[in-house]
Amino acid sequence: METQQKEALINQVKQRFQLMVAHLSEKDKRIWAASEANTIGRGGDTIVCQATGISRVTIGRGKKELTGKADGVKRRIRKPGGGRKRLSDKNPALIKDLDMLIDPLTRGDPESPLRWTCKSTYKLSEALRKKGHNVSQKTVYLMLQKMGYSMQANRKVKEGKQNPDRDAQFNFIYKQVKDFQNDGQPVISVDAKKKENIGQYKNNGMEWEPAGQPTNVNTYDFPDKEKGKACPYGIYDLTRNEGWVSLGISRDTAQFAVESIRRWWSEMGCFRYPVATRLLITADGGGSNGWRVRLWKKEIQSLANELGISISICHFPPGTSKWNKIEHQMFSFISKNWRGRPLDSLGTIINLISNTTTKKGLKIEANIDDAQYEKGLKVGDDEMAQLNIERASFHGEWNYKIMPQEVMYEA
Repeated sequence: METQQKEALINQVKQRFQLMVAHLSEKDKRIWAASEANTIGRGGDTIVCQATGISRVTIGRGKKELTGKADGVKRRIRKPGGGRKRLSDKNPALIKDLDMLIDPLTRGDPESPLRWTCKSTYKLSEALRKKGHNVSQKTVYLMLQKMGYSMQANRKVKEGKQNPDRDAQFNFIYKQVKDFQNDGQPVISVDAKKKENIGQYKNNGMEWEPAGQPTNVNTYDFPDKEKGKACPYGIYDLTRNEGWVSLGISRDTAQFAVESIRRWWSEMGCFRYPVATRLLITADGGGSNGWRVRLWKKEIQSLANELGISISICHFPPGTSKWNKIEHQMFSFISKNWRGRPLDSLGTIINLISNTTTKKGLKIEANIDDAQYEKGLKVGDDEMAQLNIERASFHGEWNYKIMPQEVMYEA
């Protein structure tokens, strides 16, 4: 049963129980609970137990009474408040000790032995027994639910230190994009996808296979020295919903990044925008196309000289790379398309990328860049001074334009 469906059933049973509980005797409660569990079917006992707090043992007794198997057994109805008291009612310190174990740092016990361990219900019950509480794992589980705890996974929401001009930079990029699009000029989003091991390696996700015949892959993810790794660098056309991916086999350097843009232009861009006079690139603030990378600017200058057009670059603020359009408009769909499938060769990766499509018409072309790029190339102050670069008045380090240089010919 799916989690959402289970939660919906628990809420429905809880609502019905709250309406009926004031009018039910002890025997009526267990018979009503047994009837609800039978109606739900498989897993019904657990759902009713969680919704009402009635134990599974009591629900089981109610089922016997429903079927007539409990004739002559415990037909009496106890007075209100009768029956065995809950451990938490008899021992109020139990809840306090359990709460301390769950979150020791904020409860004033930073030296708790469970601070650095997985706090399963089994370990919690064991720790409580050491404190003198005779409590089972199941009781701990029910107490945690009553106290408002549930199993939680980590959630990625922290983006690091937020620049005070973050939102203003988003608005600046938005206006630049609209200006270029309204003028019929190309706008692209660029980024490098994480490197992928080439070979029979596990790829997260699942796909349909004959029952009992999963694809066997390597146990360990040690890179194959012969096949190496693939480094996809993508270019996404925001206006035409088209993409290009250069599949590098070397390093993710600024030279590789700009070469990928150059290949996109020669294979796609120049045909889509034959009269373009300028190009806008939106990019992350770090990596091979980061705003601090001198080699990136030098290579963009070379590209501007070759194409004869000005190239404007807008970088996203630090910690906001996921806002880059290419991440959720192209790379996410590539990951979905090759999920659960080993990337056993460069040809396989190219085919999977090229055949990635969406209902909104996304089309992607891809090719292999087998050039070897050297890491650690330095660009001196003299070379930087020669760049034909114009910085915007608003965060010129993030927003700048590189124009073609005038070629000087000797007489």
